[in-house]
Amino acid sequence: MDKFLQAAIDEAQTGLNEGGIPIGSVIVHNGKIIGRGHNRRVQKGSAILHGEMDALENAGRQPASVYRESVLYTTLSPCSMCSGAILLYGIPKVVIGENKTFLGEEELLKSRGVKVEVLDDKTCTDMMTKFIHDKPTLWNEDIGV
Repeated sequence: MDKFLQAAIDEAQTGLNEGGIPIGSVIVHNGKIIGRGHNRRVQKGSAILHGEMDALENAGRQPASVYRESVLYTTLSPCSMCSGAILLYGIPKVVIGENKTFLGEEELLKSRGVKVEVLDDKTCTDMMTKFIHDKPTLWNEDIGV
């Protein structure tokens, strides 16, 4: 398994263990994780702390050039908000654990020149499938339904 996807999965598991939504993300620059995070909407009472947003927040202020040379790993296909942040900061590549349980804005990202790689990882799919089954109301809240 890719060590950076594993780091994102570990973040997702941390979020689940905290009573939140199991979506994790890491931002990698020159082979090193510079930001990691997981969905903390429940834990922080936040409207915006999806896994990707938390990873960006935890990466802190970076020169634009750093983001333009980074790869974002996420356990789940990025939603509109997270895709907007990816585009805003010029992140050129996104590696997605799975997009079966939720298909985000992959086509938008591709149309703007972002390389999108979907790994169809069973661990990611199983984690989200179980969560959606067990907590459908919370899941629908997270995706704005």
